[in-house]
Parts: sequence; structure tokens; C-alpha cells
Amino acid sequence: MKAASALDYRELARRHLPHFLFEYIDGGSYAEATLARNVADLAAISLRQRVLRDVSSLDLTTTLFGQKLSLPVALAPVGLTGLYARRGEVIGAKVAAARGIPFCLSTLSVCSIAEVRRDSGAPFWFQLYAIRDRGYTRELLAQAREAGCTALMFTVDLPMPGSRYRDVRSGLSGAPGWRGALRRFGQSALRPRWAWDVGLMGRPHILGNVAPVLGPNTGLEDFLGWIRDNFDPSLTWRDLDLLRADWSGPLIVKGILDADDAREALRCGADGIVVSNHGGRQLDGVPSTARALPPIADAVGDALTVLADSGIRSGLDVVRMLALGAKGVLLGRAWVYALGGGGAAGVEHLLRLIEAEMRVAMALTGVTRIADIDRSALVEALA
Repeated sequence: MKAASALDYRELARRHLPHFLFEYIDGGSYAEATLARNVADLAAISLRQRVLRDVSSLDLTTTLFGQKLSLPVALAPVGLTGLYARRGEVIGAKVAAARGIPFCLSTLSVCSIAEVRRDSGAPFWFQLYAIRDRGYTRELLAQAREAGCTALMFTVDLPMPGSRYRDVRSGLSGAPGWRGALRRFGQSALRPRWAWDVGLMGRPHILGNVAPVLGPNTGLEDFLGWIRDNFDPSLTWRDLDLLRADWSGPLIVKGILDADDAREALRCGADGIVVSNHGGRQLDGVPSTARALPPIADAVGDALTVLADSGIRSGLDVVRMLALGAKGVLLGRAWVYALGGGGAAGVEHLLRLIEAEMRVAMALTGVTRIADIDRSALVEALA
């Protein structure tokens, strides 16, 4: 099967990956209502076709946080990416750098900050989760500075993990010890290509950035249980003030769904926000990002750089998010499906597909520059 769209890579990933890894990237929390809304609400937005305009020269470049990009797109931070292909975070950083877009490394990555910087040879963004051990949180900041990370993305919508029932059923969480390991081993054995290339040759399988504070279990032992026990639910806006004082580069707050919270992030000195519901993986029942984005973008105007994620599966979706008020988007599931289904070549191909789809959408809405994409490109926004 040859992928012709991001959704094709989802099917390839399902075929290639052990069941517990596919379910982790594919699933959401609780009944997955928000997960479904993210995709459906974007698809329901009608683009406004305009004709007989000179669209012979299209400019898809933009600038985010002082960095000129070939596309208004970044590869989002996703935990455990190093299990979807051998040293998957390094692959993501290399492909993004070659394509001229940002890559953001998750705190919960398999490959550490230092490994990604060394083996990719390119600067990247770093996504930070604050854990209870504040001293180690400061150590992660120091590592990010030393690696030359060009932006810090602080995720604020995970004071505790939402219940992800697929992960319990698959054996990724809720089954610590030998029982969980046996289930994952059995699923891996059914995917011999993955078992050889990633399971055996892609070691070590540790969470490189947080291994020093994991205790005896440095891999997947009750993964979400460790998050529950170690992430800090006492965080407040005061902690963002302190983080701003400790990080001199661009600071992006990820997980904003409310205009008042966006204004508070601005007050605390953030440079940008990501309008996000964590891909429908946290509080089920909240609005889709497509619905939440316009009032937030209106509330902060140009005072903050507004990014968005969740539900983006195509270049048309990128254009829709830009028209709703985002200055750029983060690809999450889409790029990890491509990584799991096609490795580095899959991620490269996905980005070519995204660009081609964006070009068609821009040409047929009569827009030639990213900066000119606004709500006039839509028939109507979601009510």
C-alpha cells in the first residue's frame, strides 16, 4: 500500500506497529467524543472558492518566533515517538530541519535532549512538563539551554492524566510488572519487522529525559501511572511567572482553550500559545480546537503568536486553522502515523502532501500568501 494521504499513513501504522503503540497514538480519553469532534468540526468548515485571480505565484513561507519557515507547520511533541521508528525523535528532528520547519521534542521522549541535538545536528524546540521534583525540572531547562533549543513549549493541560481506556486494554498502562510486559511482548512478536528494527535494534527503550527520576522502571512500566504520581497538579500561573524569569527565549504555553487563560498567559509574559485540547486525550467533552480557536485569537490579537493543534490531517485543515486565526499549526498524530507507517521517508512524504494540499487550497480560495489567509477564506466559521 502506498500512502496518498495522512489517513493512509494511519492504516500503514496500524499494520506495522504493535497494538499497544498504535492504540496509544490513535486513542483519546474516556468516550473519545472530543477526539472525534476535532476531526469532524474541521472537516465541516467550508472553504470559500474564488476564481480568476492570479495565483501563479504562491508563497507558503512564514516567520514564527524569529525563524523563517518553509511552511506554517511544526512537528508537535509526542511522547514515546522513539518507539514508532528506530530513534524516532532524531528522525523527526532531521526531517524537520531539512524541510525548514520546527521540531518540538517531548519531555517524555525516548531519545534525550542531548541525543537529539547530537544526532540531528539541528536546533529544535523543547516541550516541558513540570514534575513534582522542581529541581529536576530546572535541570531539564538547563539541558535545553545547553542544547541550543530555540523555543520552550510549556504544556499546562496535564495536571493529571485523563483516563485513556484503550491504553488500559492494550497493556500500555494499568498492568505493571510481568503481566503488562508479557502482553506487550506478545503484541510485538506479531510485528516481526518492528520487533527487529525498533524492538531489538532501536534500544535503549528508556524515557531519556526523565530516566534519572523514574526509579527502577525506566521504560513503559505503568506509563500513565508514573505520570499520575509525578506530574504536579499544584501548578499555578505563579509558576509560569517563575518559568518566564528562568527562560530567556520564546516561551509558548500549550493547552489553552479559554480566552481568559490566553489573556493570563499574555500577562505572564508568554510569547505564544497553542490552542489545544491535547488531541482529545485529556478532558473529554471540551470543544474542538476549531471551535475554541476564533474567540481566543480575537481576544489576544497580535499580542501573542497563536498556534493550534488537534484534528489536523491534511493541508486543507492547515488552511482552515489559519483562516480561523492561527499563525501556525502543530502536526501531532499525522506525523507519528507517517513515522510508524513509513519511517523518515514517510514523514518527508507527509510534508510534501501537506504542502501540495495547501497549494491547491490557497489557489482555489484566491490567496497567494500565508499572511493573507483569514476568515474571508471561509464560507462561514463554526457557529
